[in-house]
Amino acid sequence: MITIGQVCSVFEGIAPIQLQEDYDNAGLIIGDKSLECNGLIFCLDVTEAVVQQAIDEKCNMIVAHHPFIFRGLKKISATNIQGRIIAMAIKNDVSIYACHTNIDNVLTGVNGKIADKLGLVNRKILLPKPGIIQKLVVYVPKSHTKELEMALFDAGAGKVGKYETCSFVSEGIGGFKPGDEANPFSGNIGERHTEIENKLEVIFPGWIRQKVIAAMQNAHPYEEIAYEITTLNNEHQGVGSGLIGNLSEPMEEADLLNMLKKVFKVPVVRHSALLGKKLSKIAICGGSGSFLIQKALSEGADILITADLKYHDFFEAENRMILADIGHFESEQYTIELFMDIFKENFPTFAHLKNHISTNPVNYSI
Repeated sequence: MITIGQVCSVFEGIAPIQLQEDYDNAGLIIGDKSLECNGLIFCLDVTEAVVQQAIDEKCNMIVAHHPFIFRGLKKISATNIQGRIIAMAIKNDVSIYACHTNIDNVLTGVNGKIADKLGLVNRKILLPKPGIIQKLVVYVPKSHTKELEMALFDAGAGKVGKYETCSFVSEGIGGFKPGDEANPFSGNIGERHTEIENKLEVIFPGWIRQKVIAAMQNAHPYEEIAYEITTLNNEHQGVGSGLIGNLSEPMEEADLLNMLKKVFKVPVVRHSALLGKKLSKIAICGGSGSFLIQKALSEGADILITADLKYHDFFEAENRMILADIGHFESEQYTIELFMDIFKENFPTFAHLKNHISTNPVNYSI
């Protein structure tokens, strides 16, 4: 048996909820994590037609990229699409889960899938996020330092880029006097005691904070642990907006634009002025990516492929880079494939479906 909660945990293991943007509403929007999941449908957007497909296919869970509720609702009414979706889902016991900007913000997420389709190599996050990394400083008897250190590593702490089990240890003398109700690891009640201790420092991503604290508490010999956790302003190179990489071989501008139309199944690509040179360094951002124009320029990108560019955005290319708008739905369409890959890797024999209804609200006449 697979529960709704287990499905949520699989996606949050790849893209923790804590990585979503402030405006977002990722996670389980409707449902009960304790219930059994008897079938899944993956989609980009939740519409009435998608919910109806889930009902018809006897699937009681929908995993979508875009949340269908972004902000608080004061009324649930059949007069609007949100109310009708909520009513349909609840009446038919269909859970709805959204994995949105949290999976946009990981290297192997939405932009990673786009990079796969374009064959990009040497990939990295275009705009890494600060404030994600936290540091634990804890004081521990010298005799128990290694045990505590290993427990913290097992919990996921101590990873720096391509390196693991990273820490810093410095020796000193700790002093304390156990009170009447204390049960000291060393020393006597009412007497001040000094102990040779180590100051152990490790960093970890903020989304595993509780796991790291629990590991520390379980492995530490003291009943009262002296520790502090601080948030660092260092950028996390594996978390952030957009992606930049290289084509395996430089391409002519016209050839790359034609490849975009073919790969993303679009009849037209809106773009800024061509530069008259081969393109090699490619920046991408699924969905709305105008906020990354200046960053892409500073990284030396030849082209930024994204969506939802406004008229004035195109001027920001300054004839130094091509801006290419392939459409919001089109840029994110392979997110469904990404979801299916993640799920199949974890539950290879469980039934899951791709929604067969296009939820793209934009149409083209050519």
